[in-house]
Amino acid sequence: MKKLLFIFWQCTWGLPQTLLGAIIFLKHIRCPHRVYRGCIDTKWNSRGGMSLGLFIFTPQEEDFRTEQVRVHEYGHCIQSLLLGPLYLVIIGIISYSWANIPYFRRMRREKHIPYTKCFVESWASKWGEWITKQKAIWN
Repeated sequence: MKKLLFIFWQCTWGLPQTLLGAIIFLKHIRCPHRVYRGCIDTKWNSRGGMSLGLFIFTPQEEDFRTEQVRVHEYGHCIQSLLLGPLYLVIIGIISYSWANIPYFRRMRREKHIPYTKCFVESWASKWGEWITKQKAIWN
């Protein structure tokens, strides 16, 4: 019942990010997929992860770090449930910028700043750990 409510909420309140996640899922349809706590987890050819509504994307190579990324991305799913359509504006823009803008990448590398120093990322790891009772990625 909880999973059905989770899916319903992501497909209504979290519709914008779920639709975007579905588009990216279709672009990676040939990649391996599995269900993770009500989400569709796609193993894509990237070192990092991404979460959009019902869809999470995690690295193909399975190791301890991949599971921690999965827990972190699940934390973003919880943010999606809470923020609804504001998720893309608040979490999406901040997270994307923190991960991809060269200035921030260089700053993290040169000053040894963990990825989760950004509040939206630490929030995702905290929520992921709290809900799943598993370790999330923190660097």
